[in-house]
Amino acid sequence: MSENARAVVAVPLSEEHSRLIESLEPRLELIRDHSLYRPMRGPADWSGDPAHVRTPEEQAAFDALVDSADFLFGIPDVDSAALARTVAANPRLRWVHTTAAGGGSQVKAADLPAEALERIAFTTAAGVHGGPLAEFAVFGVLAGAKSLPRLQAQQRAKEWSGRWEMKQLDEMTVLVVGLGGIGAECARRFKAMGATVWGTTRSGAPVDGVDRLIPVEELTSVAGEVDALVTTLPGTEQTHHLVGEEVLGAIKPGAIVANVGRGTVVDEKALLAALDSGRVSFAALDVFEVEPLPAESPLWEREDVLVSPHTAALNSKEEERIARLFAQNATRLLDGLEMRNVVNTVEFY
Repeated sequence: MSENARAVVAVPLSEEHSRLIESLEPRLELIRDHSLYRPMRGPADWSGDPAHVRTPEEQAAFDALVDSADFLFGIPDVDSAALARTVAANPRLRWVHTTAAGGGSQVKAADLPAEALERIAFTTAAGVHGGPLAEFAVFGVLAGAKSLPRLQAQQRAKEWSGRWEMKQLDEMTVLVVGLGGIGAECARRFKAMGATVWGTTRSGAPVDGVDRLIPVEELTSVAGEVDALVTTLPGTEQTHHLVGEEVLGAIKPGAIVANVGRGTVVDEKALLAALDSGRVSFAALDVFEVEPLPAESPLWEREDVLVSPHTAALNSKEEERIARLFAQNATRLLDGLEMRNVVNTVEFY
């Protein structure tokens, strides 16, 4: 790969973080035009304000900008259709770095031809959200273990009840479904708090803090032995409803479920049935099968469900972390080394 590759910023990355990339990898020619991006509504709002509409002239200038890239920082406007357009228009494009941990699903949605998938490397922001999401997973499991819904209900009613025994994390077995960047961070935190930690794996490679590795095919058979199940997996055809009727029907009565991966991994209909039966005592969900969560979803009404509007990963440092990851991957690519977080363009994770 030649030096001075032309990298174009396709999303509203700040000038501060653009300059950070330039300082970390000076061989990049980093091109940006802040007048053409949709304004962010908050931290890491990569798609920008949808109410902001470019003029025809501005849209033409934006398209010309992204079509000139060897590398792209971000999918243009985080829009899969825009990605498909620029891939078709730009035969020189060689690398696209998505700003989402689950960027593989965005690439899949672009429905790119095989030639493009072979020509272009796609990478994701996997790992930058690991810490915040792991903290939410711990929070969710603790909320169930410490009877948060009951405590809140009694407080509202000013009811001083008799005492009851709460679950202790250091007496629990927590199964982390998916030991990638997020899952590894979950395992580390649960282990530090004294839990016995199990984790599903495809590779069988050991992970710090994990006491037992479980082949994902054996998830149902071990579900009855765990006190909490934490899912961290991306949304793919292979993971769709992986935590469904079979797993939730086999889970240890009173178990806690937390999901910080993708909403499609958990079958919400099966989860509701498990909550109704008491087989699942509490669920903490940051992601859902349909987002925003529809107003008619029964999940809104349940005291035994904690609904978080896909906000657990949001952190003011996210933009800097993704900028640093892009720069690191640029260095690796320019030096002929394997990049981090390369999308598998067969299963798109």
